[in-house]
Amino acid sequence: MRIHVLASSSSGNAIVVEIAEHVFLIDAGISCACLEQRLVCCGLRPSALSAVFITHEHQDHVKGLDAFIRRYRIPVFSRPATWEHFPRTDRLPSECVREITESLHLEGIQIDSFSVSHDAADPVGYAFHGEDKTFVVATDFGVVTSTVENAIREADYLVLESNHDPEMLRTGRYPAFLKKRIAGEKGHLSNEDAGRLLAESCLGKPRQVFLAHLSQENNQITLAENCVRQFLQSSGYQLGRDVTLHRTFPNRISSLKTS
Repeated sequence: MRIHVLASSSSGNAIVVEIAEHVFLIDAGISCACLEQRLVCCGLRPSALSAVFITHEHQDHVKGLDAFIRRYRIPVFSRPATWEHFPRTDRLPSECVREITESLHLEGIQIDSFSVSHDAADPVGYAFHGEDKTFVVATDFGVVTSTVENAIREADYLVLESNHDPEMLRTGRYPAFLKKRIAGEKGHLSNEDAGRLLAESCLGKPRQVFLAHLSQENNQITLAENCVRQFLQSSGYQLGRDVTLHRTFPNRISSLKTS
């Protein structure tokens, strides 16, 4: 299994996971040209993707989707309500538009979608099960539910939102309505929430965790890492043995070869 976070921030998100002979793209929130370039940098041909999975319809997750799918005609899966709210569904080749409700199997790989709390039509995270390992993407949610907790407990490899530092958000230049949205139950996960969730969920097996979807305005990677590290260490975890943290970036690739 290989994981490539092609881009991760409030301005654009795209993740690739290679499992056995399959290559899956999760979200396409950067331009088609950037997607192509970063896939090639990972040694991957865009046309070789097995499928694309969309978490929700916000622009930072679908910016390059229509151009990419029109060019390569790859199956793209999302929840029915997400397709209803995606503004450019009619521009996609109809044979490429697929629906996922809960789970599907693609040649030995099981993909589960799970609901998250965010201000989109029907936002989800994804769990990919293959090669006796589980890879989970969980971003864009303002409150931790039992569904999210259960998904994360299964993860050997995890992309987890650590969006904002509450003090930076409180004192920053965003307007009040936007601060309220981000900090709300259908907004984004703070560094503290991410640390607490990991400390309560990373039981029983080592985990590799990418801290993702960091706000470029209301967070810093060192703040996120230090906050999450403190929660883990105070709960008795050893960094690098029980949990390994990985950085992600808005404009460059973060990769992990897991086997």
